[in-house]
Amino acid sequence: MRIIAKSTLRAFYEQPNYQDSKSALEAWHHEVLKANWRNPNEIKIQYKSASIVGDNRVVFNICGNKYRLIVKINYFAEIVYIKFIGTHKQYDKIKVEEL
Repeated sequence: MRIIAKSTLRAFYEQPNYQDSKSALEAWHHEVLKANWRNPNEIKIQYKSASIVGDNRVVFNICGNKYRLIVKINYFAEIVYIKFIGTHKQYDKIKVEEL
């Protein structure tokens, strides 16, 4: 899969309060680059705790569910778009379906 954009992850984990997320986000990035998902079921096989939230959006739990990562996936083009990364408190303030 192609990921757009890793810079979003980097901008998040380079912040002083979120540096503990770096290794988990880098591992996620590395795994997704190797993935070839064709549908949400294939994501659930690899990431059992991932939540499929509709309109090709997926929520991943990062750092033991300390952070939430939301992506939108174009399965045909094999592209993963990073839409949001943040804490649970920040996640609770957004509307996933509007990202």
